[in-house]
Amino acid sequence: MIKAGIIGATGYAGAELVRILMNHKDVEIKWYGSRSYIDQKYADVYRNFFEIVDAACMDDNMEELAAEVDVIFTATPQGFLAGVLTEELLEKVKIVDLSADYRIKDVATYEKWYKIEHKSPQFIEEAVYGLCEINREKITKDTRLVANPGCYTTCSILTAYPLVKEKLIDPSTLIIDAKSGTSGAGRGAKTQNLFCEVNESIKAYGVTTHRHTPEIEEQLGYAAGEEITVNFTPHLVPMNRGILATEYASLNRKPDGTYPGYEEIKAVYDRYYGKEKFVRVLDQGVCPETRWVEGSNYVDIGFVIDERTHRVVMMGALDNLVKGAAGQAVQNMNLLFGLKESEGLEMVPVFP
Repeated sequence: MIKAGIIGATGYAGAELVRILMNHKDVEIKWYGSRSYIDQKYADVYRNFFEIVDAACMDDNMEELAAEVDVIFTATPQGFLAGVLTEELLEKVKIVDLSADYRIKDVATYEKWYKIEHKSPQFIEEAVYGLCEINREKITKDTRLVANPGCYTTCSILTAYPLVKEKLIDPSTLIIDAKSGTSGAGRGAKTQNLFCEVNESIKAYGVTTHRHTPEIEEQLGYAAGEEITVNFTPHLVPMNRGILATEYASLNRKPDGTYPGYEEIKAVYDRYYGKEKFVRVLDQGVCPETRWVEGSNYVDIGFVIDERTHRVVMMGALDNLVKGAAGQAVQNMNLLFGLKESEGLEMVPVFP
């Protein structure tokens, strides 16, 4: 059995990790770390675990935890892991970090967008960006540190990646309009996330300044083979879970002067994702909806060509707490330990 510890187990992503790992046949959770609830029973924090989890919450002592487990999941705010990570820890244990501390390779870019000093930049180069569908070969038994992508970034990148990689679209024209359920903002008490503030409303936020922007640009830039700049605008919608990204880009002309059609674009998506367990390319005329991926590790992707403007509208939907956080982290863990990649993750989406 793989022994796992979770730091930040009482956040939404942490609780989702517990839910998933409780049904993973090869994992035993040894540590429910939560600075806010030390010594309180985990099931008293989340009553859905009553008579399922009997453990109490523990602290975030990484040194002690590393001596007891094989893998640590850090579902923590930005800056936590960067502030405590050492070579000694990585020599003892594998770490899957759900924060952005090691996702962006340029430390200056990280510090600019996240407004904090990076305390351990020496580990950035080693960290593997854990988007399995495009980086699977880099996530091996020898990997010590995985930078687990976030929800907006996972959805935005996977939705456009094949068309950027195959140069069917001009990435400099890419506009990403994304919407998230309120769990994406975390469990902390914030006035702007109160029921009366969110219900019966939708709002844009972080317009031109959202900190996931450079992560999307970096990963799609690797696909394009050049630096790219995108417009990324997130929105908050009054639902618990889900991300829907609607992305727009100009199609590139082919050598004969025509533009790619439906069959050509569909064939590219199928070539990249046809064998992927957790990416579902939808049939023509079917648009992704968050309700059809809720509670699952699936990403649904669809597209429509605008013949009038020679642009393509790409759409992606996922559950921000599963494929956008905890499910992806478990998918990475499976790869780290040589397990079946889908182990513990073959949940059917929940509806209604």
